[in-house]
Amino acid sequence: MIAYFDCFSGISGDMTLGAFFDLGVPPDWLSNALKEMLGLEFELSVTTASRMGISGRQVMVRSADQPVRHYSDIQAMIQAGRLPTAVQTLSLEIFDCLAAAEARIHNCAKADVHFHEVGAVDSLVDIVGAALCVDYLKIERVIASKIPLSRGTVSCAHGILPVPAPATLQILQDVPVYGIDMAGELVTPTGAAIIRILAQEFGAAPDMTLAGTGYGVGSREFESLPNLLRVVLGRNPAGPERLLMVETCIDDMNPELYSFLIERLMADGALDVWLVPAFMKKNRPGTLLQLMCPHSCREVLIQRILTETTTLGVRYYEIHRRILDRQIVSVDTIYGAIPAKQVRLPDGRIRIVPEYEACKTVAADHHIPLREVYDLVCRQAGQ
Repeated sequence: MIAYFDCFSGISGDMTLGAFFDLGVPPDWLSNALKEMLGLEFELSVTTASRMGISGRQVMVRSADQPVRHYSDIQAMIQAGRLPTAVQTLSLEIFDCLAAAEARIHNCAKADVHFHEVGAVDSLVDIVGAALCVDYLKIERVIASKIPLSRGTVSCAHGILPVPAPATLQILQDVPVYGIDMAGELVTPTGAAIIRILAQEFGAAPDMTLAGTGYGVGSREFESLPNLLRVVLGRNPAGPERLLMVETCIDDMNPELYSFLIERLMADGALDVWLVPAFMKKNRPGTLLQLMCPHSCREVLIQRILTETTTLGVRYYEIHRRILDRQIVSVDTIYGAIPAKQVRLPDGRIRIVPEYEACKTVAADHHIPLREVYDLVCRQAGQ
């Protein structure tokens, strides 16, 4: 799934969550997940609101007073939480982006950064919640529009600061921006960090087949434009899909470890993983480990390879993939409903591909050959 962040009125953490909720992420699911995985105590208020006639979801987080947290406190909290690997990594990257900006602005070590409001529960909800929403919606690629910069001042823990806040400008280094003659904060440091880490590129909307649009409503109302964040979801068009190939050669690892490694890589977001025999320097037999993945999973998968194998380095490069249109269908058989892929060929014909794990379970339960289950599913589907 592709997500295009149309930041025509800026971006903040609560607006990001509001847009995701408007796209179908259940607020109760997110609230329960954050409370269970991180042990947070808060109340999440999600209401429908409108700006200049466009409705969306407005988010407010209520919690008791929180202590000032250091960057190390935030890291430990997220690392100790029972979050999916990709969600944990994304959350830590966003907070690291914030910490690095604050350290640069205040001329201190990153570990010594006081997070103030950023360390409060509402920002943890915004950042870790956004990472959970990306995972829930299966977003593999994020593109964002250029970011608008307004003027004025904003009040924070450090006092009265100019808009954009210094941390916001630091975070947006190397990101395309444009000026807008409006008083008020359009882009918060949290919003800037979220989009800086999520987006693989900034510019016009990509080619895609539209799948949904969500609007996150900001807390203020402006006279000259609607205070909204628009997130557009889409699927890859019929043309080639842009993915990454990640690979490394290994000649000194116990081959028994590869099976577990492949399971971990697939769980981390790899679309496919394979092993190729290779002859390496000094004619030593080795293994070429290759995987295909979305851009968004790159760092998680590289860290997994560097941690779980004996390799000293990893290569990665962009590739293009075209796939046939497919969907999961249920085929009724004498053994009950069995899932299968319904694949549409270029000439319009339909091919049925039974799901291996489901067929394997049926074969084991009824003591029949796996091939017979495959044949049964195809016959029942009219193949």
